[in-house]
Amino acid sequence: MVAIIVIFALIFATPTPALADECAEKACINVYTDNNQIIIEARKGNTSAKRSISQAPKKTTVKPSPKPTARPLFFPPAAVKPIIKKPVIKRTYKPRIKKTTTRVNLSDRLTKLVPTAGVAYQPEFEPLVNVPVYFWCDLPSLFQSRVDIIGEVVDVVLRPSFTWSFGDGSIYSTTENGAPYPAGTIRHTYSRPGTYVVSLLTTWNGSYTHNAQVRAVTGTVKKISIAEITVVQAPTHFITRKG
Repeated sequence: MVAIIVIFALIFATPTPALADECAEKACINVYTDNNQIIIEARKGNTSAKRSISQAPKKTTVKPSPKPTARPLFFPPAAVKPIIKKPVIKRTYKPRIKKTTTRVNLSDRLTKLVPTAGVAYQPEFEPLVNVPVYFWCDLPSLFQSRVDIIGEVVDVVLRPSFTWSFGDGSIYSTTENGAPYPAGTIRHTYSRPGTYVVSLLTTWNGSYTHNAQVRAVTGTVKKISIAEITVVQAPTHFITRKG
């Protein structure tokens, strides 16, 4: 399957002021390719701000100066109950932690939606030299997928193009899938017997729609399919006419 990875970014790190204002009230969607995969990013709202809590300044205490007092009369001390000090509970303040950007990967779900090319040819068993061989693949001519990101709906449309390499140095590029005989347009004739490795390079590109606006997907996704074909020499028989 063509790997399409969809990454959600609810909050982008350090955006520009213009982009932050644009995405504060409406969602910003971007679709592009990276490492041969489709990436869908979305952001809505302001970026997180770093906040810290500083400790309150300690209050300074002023000791009063002693004043002269009259000498008191002596009385025998009375029994005084011991004063038990209650333990002072210190309050601790935890600093606020900066919110990190959350990226959710939905590649597992979307990878299964895109078909993989299967190579077919006709005649299926030992085609002959100097006889056209018809090639085709089973991919659709249009692939559509609807993705739900942070409450926003994004419609992705991909179209394939094909490059055939027939194993003997011949290359053919087309946007058609091909078909069996007699409707097939992808044909190749081998001039020598042997086993050839046929490769099909499928290139996906397209566009995406969000809020009735159509934009092109930046980049392409490429996938290779391989098949082997054995071409044989037709035996030659001479027929002698009598009479």
